Amino acid sequence: MSTSNLLLAAAAGLVGGAMNALAGGGTFATLPALIALGLPANIANATSNVALLPGAGTSAWAYRDELGPVAGMSVRLLAAITFAFGLVGSLLLVLTPSETFDILIPWLLLFAFAVMVFGKRAADWLHARVTIGRRTLLITQAFLGIYGGYFGGGVGLITTAVYGLLANIRPRELFAIRTLMLAVANFAAAFIFIGFAMVWWWACLPMLLGSILGGWLGAVIGKRLSPGMVRVWTLLVTGATTLVFFVRAYGG
Repeated sequence: MSTSNLLLAAAAGLVGGAMNALAGGGTFATLPALIALGLPANIANATSNVALLPGAGTSAWAYRDELGPVAGMSVRLLAAITFAFGLVGSLLLVLTPSETFDILIPWLLLFAFAVMVFGKRAADWLHARVTIGRRTLLITQAFLGIYGGYFGGGVGLITTAVYGLLANIRPRELFAIRTLMLAVANFAAAFIFIGFAMVWWWACLPMLLGSILGGWLGAVIGKRLSPGMVRVWTLLVTGATTLVFFVRAYGG
């Protein structure tokens, strides 16, 4: 609990909150910082989730005027699905041993990174060939809730790609709904993680304060930055973090 450790946690929260507001992927900033501070991987993930919740809420509030239905489905319906299945995902994390989660993390990060790289191309290819209905989007939203509750890393990126695939919505139009779904999944998981004492508060609180400021700043900046700049920044952070975790898990 040294001053340098508290400052590292706060700085990681600031960056993570801003990333979530811009394109998602805030966990790529907070999870490595918490593990560097000595937290076990599953505890670090739970602590990161709770720490990023207020920042996600701040961003969602900043974007509230841009909220609207997705493919004709109401925001309330999508939020309810996300919350219910976010509880399921977070319970799965509680049941996952820390050693197992250490092995899973690089692959979860790689999945999120691949979605970020190829999501737009896949969306364009798919919409040139098929039309996907309401039921598919509802089922996919349930899986997004599970993923968000279990891991959360890159869930904003994945939501952007999925909505592009299934509803043909461009990334900038998704800032509001994506940020809200992230906040809802984090909110659901927070109940489970706090209830099972998986949050280390000495690291969580400074990170939480940083994420609030980062979430607000990211939303403000996001309304001014070009999509290209946001994409480049997000790819750099997610790619570097994924590489670090693969080296950590398999580098001996």
